[in-house]
Amino acid sequence: MTNQDLIDALRAADAVKFGEFELSHGGTSDYYVDKYLFETDPECLSLIATAFAERLGDDETLAGVALGAVPLVAVTSAETGRPYVIARKQAKEYGTGNRIEGRLSEGEHVVVLEDIATTGKSALDAVEALREAGAVVDRVIVVVDREEGASELLADHDIELESLLTASDLLADE
Repeated sequence: MTNQDLIDALRAADAVKFGEFELSHGGTSDYYVDKYLFETDPECLSLIATAFAERLGDDETLAGVALGAVPLVAVTSAETGRPYVIARKQAKEYGTGNRIEGRLSEGEHVVVLEDIATTGKSALDAVEALREAGAVVDRVIVVVDREEGASELLADHDIELESLLTASDLLADE
């Protein structure tokens, strides 16, 4: 699989949109990557799972950030046969009250899978929750890095950001 295969699939799923959009962090952008369109498209999911699988280390457990990355981590788990956990933004106020869902052991090496990185705040929150739960986390892999500060924020916390695609990749021939 090439970057162009993934770019073509995201575009075919109509997940790359142009106009004026408000982003979750409050800023605006002249393009938008609609994660719900690519996360509900079987071809995109398959390509993403394959690309994530190619980047995994031998002993890494998968983690997804709720809610957006759950389809991505689930399909990658199915592709690789690896277990995964889900990191919530905050602990539930009902049931078990967990912030981390799934089985996680002290000292376990975890890689966080995420849909889109803009500022990196949600990925950082997930890493901090996983670290508090005893995991060793030093890497986040995202489908698209919007190149708006996530890499720098995560690096400040000893976390490497890897991306399948960057905004520059997606917008190169637009």
